[in-house]
Amino acid sequence: MNIGQAAQASGVSAKMIRYYESIGLIPKTVRTEAGYRVYSDHDVHTLRFIRRARDLGFSVEQIADLVSLWQDRERASKDVKDIALEHVSVLERKIRELQEMASTLKHLARNCHGDTRPHCPILEELANDEAGQAHIKPDAKFGVLGKASAR
Repeated sequence: MNIGQAAQASGVSAKMIRYYESIGLIPKTVRTEAGYRVYSDHDVHTLRFIRRARDLGFSVEQIADLVSLWQDRERASKDVKDIALEHVSVLERKIRELQEMASTLKHLARNCHGDTRPHCPILEELANDEAGQAHIKPDAKFGVLGKASAR
């Protein structure tokens, strides 16, 4: 099948298929005399594997390791589990960071009058040079970063 058919069958765009081939994530394909790529069912199966791994947020490097392990029938499942658990740890850290960002933005939005006046604590905090050096922590008594806030 050609690249368009492989893309449709795998759920991976033709552009990404070419990219994966260029970085060695999938092997170079057979080409016709006219230079068109020809993909096998095995190639499409590998592309589906890669797409599912990308959907789970694995990096290209992790996917390369997973593809290699998947193709190695002598592999130790521990190696696969280690990659998965490392990725879970990264995802959990990102979730905590996103939750902290959401909490900070909610706090700032609660302290913004949202009216026609120009005063806006959200913009003030974004412009605050000290905020870039420390995480913004809402404080019930003083507002953001322990500074007295005008309420």
